[in-house]
Amino acid sequence: MANEPLRAGIIGAGFIGAVHARAVRTLGQDLVAVAASTPSRSREAAAALGARTAVDTAEELAASPDVDVVHICTPNALHAPLTRVALAAGKHVVLEKPVGMSTGEVADLEQRWRDTDRVVAVPFAYRFYPVVREVRERVRGERIRLIHGQYLQDWLSRDSDTNWRVQAALGGPSRAFGDIGVHWCDLAEFVSGQRIARVHAILPRVVAQRAGAAVDTEDAALVQFETGQGVFGSTVISQISPGRRNQLQLRIDTPDTEYAFDQQEPEVLWMGRRDGTRILHRGDPGFGPDARSRDLVPAGHPQGYLDSFTGFIADAYAAMRGGRPEGLPTLADGARAAAITEAVLESARRRDWVEVTPG
Repeated sequence: MANEPLRAGIIGAGFIGAVHARAVRTLGQDLVAVAASTPSRSREAAAALGARTAVDTAEELAASPDVDVVHICTPNALHAPLTRVALAAGKHVVLEKPVGMSTGEVADLEQRWRDTDRVVAVPFAYRFYPVVREVRERVRGERIRLIHGQYLQDWLSRDSDTNWRVQAALGGPSRAFGDIGVHWCDLAEFVSGQRIARVHAILPRVVAQRAGAAVDTEDAALVQFETGQGVFGSTVISQISPGRRNQLQLRIDTPDTEYAFDQQEPEVLWMGRRDGTRILHRGDPGFGPDARSRDLVPAGHPQGYLDSFTGFIADAYAAMRGGRPEGLPTLADGARAAAITEAVLESARRRDWVEVTPG
């Protein structure tokens, strides 16, 4: 049984559902079923994503005896309800964030998960770039002075741009930070080994209406923070920065070196020093064993986002088979992201520093 393919079902047929499906197929697993918003859409999605069957409803797929692991790639409001159904049916889950629409819903879901022996993995997939693992290894044991960076996108930069995520009822109370800011914070904590303890945030909403409807979520987030170890940092999060397609940048300053990762140039490790700048490319002899273990192709053959996501799914499925892959993000990390998001929202409301609920 340990060597047999896991039987996967995917709920949701948008961009991220297709990313999940590609990873499942790439790893040689069994993409059994897909469910989308309607039965006809499910049939179209099953054909497009390479699934064996279409299932009429999300709830039916989540409870199906023919599925071992449920991938939940729906609009955010359905994440927690469908995970509850899947866990009650004894399924493993790969759950897109946010893992819940409120701290109460997240806490309830986390307790339900801990009462089972199931794996619930959350796709903080940027952890799986080899260069990210190399930065993490290099800053371990170093005295970190500053953590800073940005995550910029432009897909909502025009006033005419819209999406279901702009409405809090479907996407949750935070959009820019809850959607991409949590990725930056997860990466910052994962790489630095430090936890964000308190935040001071501003959440600009610069487009008041989209497609004739009032917008009730932020377009950007400017966040200062302090870690539990007393290190300060900042990040700028934006979905309205023209020309920035998906620029996640993380910079960590130590006494001698600044280490920088840019998701749009993921093969490059930038290291700045007073006496000169050094650039390493993935596959260079200076990379350590953790980074090298993430190599999928020889140096000079670029690895990107889809490869990183596939690495995440590979570790998630290994955990479902009883393995213990180091660094796998789980529902606990999703709950952590929800706690930071809640603190960011409260800070913006109060215009003051707010403590992040420990967890």
